[in-house]
Amino acid sequence: MILITGGAGYIGSHTVLNFLKDNYDVLIFDNLETGHIETVEELKKAGNVTFEKGDLRNLDDIDRVFSKYKIDAVIHFAAFSLVGESVINPAKYYRNNTVGTLNLLDTMIKHNVKKIIFSSTCATYGEPEYTPIDEKHPQKPINPYGSSKLMVERIMADYDSAYGLKSVKLRYFNVAGCDTQNRVGEWHDTETHLIPNIIKSVFEKGQTFKIFGDDYPTADGTCIRDYVNVEDLAQAHKLAYLWLEKENRSDVFNLGTENGNSVKEVFDTCEKVLNQKIDVEITQRRPGDPATLYANAAKAKNTLKWEPQNTLEHSIKTAYKFEQKLQSLKK
Repeated sequence: MILITGGAGYIGSHTVLNFLKDNYDVLIFDNLETGHIETVEELKKAGNVTFEKGDLRNLDDIDRVFSKYKIDAVIHFAAFSLVGESVINPAKYYRNNTVGTLNLLDTMIKHNVKKIIFSSTCATYGEPEYTPIDEKHPQKPINPYGSSKLMVERIMADYDSAYGLKSVKLRYFNVAGCDTQNRVGEWHDTETHLIPNIIKSVFEKGQTFKIFGDDYPTADGTCIRDYVNVEDLAQAHKLAYLWLEKENRSDVFNLGTENGNSVKEVFDTCEKVLNQKIDVEITQRRPGDPATLYANAAKAKNTLKWEPQNTLEHSIKTAYKFEQKLQSLKK
């Protein structure tokens, strides 16, 4: 049985589907603070899913689950991930993302579960010193969210040396898209991601979409980011798990397409997919936004044999379909 923490959330739910496709038994552990019970019910239709509500900040919740089920490995998504909020309320992020993970690792060792795939982030790198960013790039996070994840990476390295707990850390870049079959998708009550916000602006009449800065040193003046499809990302977690099972050693991998798309390119692709004009306003840059940020993912491609399959256009099409589904729920 595979334990997936945060399996009711965005990337977690797509990874659940990926494992169910290969007939794994999946146990979802989620406090439903940002995940949704409707997502869990949808996942149960796809295969053998067990759900346990609980919080990583509560040791008894985690211990109960490890005592009740025979868990072979853990895929760990459960975390808060709003960069802006982490700056305003760092305690929330260190308590949940770092201390919560520490509780999880201690419980794994107690129950002799020694394999974990960790959802890390390119935010651990901070301001890019060079692009594309590879795994050897210095890690100097510029916000508490990135710092909370980097602390976990370092704890995992120490736990490997001391206790033999093997981990694969996956540092993703920008995630986009939804399940091709429209079962689950990106469903955040506070949405900060570019693509769903562009799409939402279509449904919210009178809303003008804002582009923050068009004077960056890029071809069209807008920021460039690496948008990796969520189903491709889910496949990377499966491949990382299979690699860990076989190799039984810790490592870290970047996950991205190795291609950057500018904000304007994303916006233009959204207009093309939606076949309509979207009102846009150019405003001032946001502080701390690097001009260009994209991955060198050669290590994941060579070692895990991972290859992203889906285009930006596909990600936008699936995101639009899922947003239509969410809008219908509001009626």
